[in-house]
Formats: sequence, C-alpha cells, structure tokens
Amino acid sequence: MSESHLNHGHLRMMARGDLDLVRGWRNHPDIRQFMLTRHEITPEEHQRWFERVSRDPDKHLLIFEQEGEPLGFVHFSGKVASGSVDWGFYTSPTAPKGTGRKLGMAALDYAFCTIGCHKVCGQALAFNTASIGFHLAMGFQQEGVLRQQSRIGDDYHDLICFGLLRQEWLERVGE
Repeated sequence: MSESHLNHGHLRMMARGDLDLVRGWRNHPDIRQFMLTRHEITPEEHQRWFERVSRDPDKHLLIFEQEGEPLGFVHFSGKVASGSVDWGFYTSPTAPKGTGRKLGMAALDYAFCTIGCHKVCGQALAFNTASIGFHLAMGFQQEGVLRQQSRIGDDYHDLICFGLLRQEWLERVGE
C-alpha cells in the first residue's frame, strides 16, 4: 500500500475466524437489501463459500481494518493476468461515517498497486443510489446498463456497470 494511503486503514486477508463477523454483516438487512441474492446466509452455506473461494487464486477476500477494528469486507475476482478484476464490498452496518471511502481507497490501492490490475469493474443495482454515487465519487466511469439483468422476487432490475483504469486511479491519487 502506498505511503499516502496508510492513514485510510489497511486490508488483510480474510481468515476462517472472520466468518461469523462477515456473515453477520452480509445478512444485516441494510446490506442484504442491495445484494443480488437476498436470502439469509446460513453458517454452513457461508463455510462452503469460504472453503471454495479461499482456494481460488483468482479471488482475493479481504478485511478492512482501522486501528485493529474490522470495519468492512472487500473481494476481487478475476484473472489479474488478463488485466481486469471485479470487486464487491460492504462495510459493517455500525461502521463510522466515512468508512466506505476509506475502504474504497485502500481496496483500489491494493488492486492497482499491490496485485497490479489494469482495470477494476463494479456493478450496482439501479435502485442502489448510494453505491452508484460511491463508484462515481471514487473515479469510476459508468460503462453501461444491463437492462433487467437481475431478478429479485418477481421484479427485474437494471444493473449499472462501472470501470476504473489503473492510470485513472494513479492520476487521481497523484502517483
């Protein structure tokens, strides 16, 4: 992580001991309402997911911490060698205001400066105005709309697609 971003908190690899905490965040109604899958995740389901993805070299599961306190989760998936990865993230429902921006700064620094991605891609359901605004505030460009891409219950929702290039990120943070 670059020196200029150390004050934003830091990322560490997710460990088995984080499973209950991350599952609790993910199942919280404030977070779950914006997920593509809305059901409450069971401990067994979460364990199977972790066992599967933690063995995949193309997936990075990370915990965002500030002053030793876990405050968020971020994951990257995709072959870094191809240049592009997808990301997803959420903060603890009780995280202080501004945590999301700090998580985003640390996570994008990790993607571009640590694992060497060329591009980070993100998606947000069209009704998730907070996530759309967040992506734009972090420097992402809206690259498209997948019309009625996601079915939630009986309704179909558009999925907004975003992209951020390494060069754009480096120019943004002044490196």
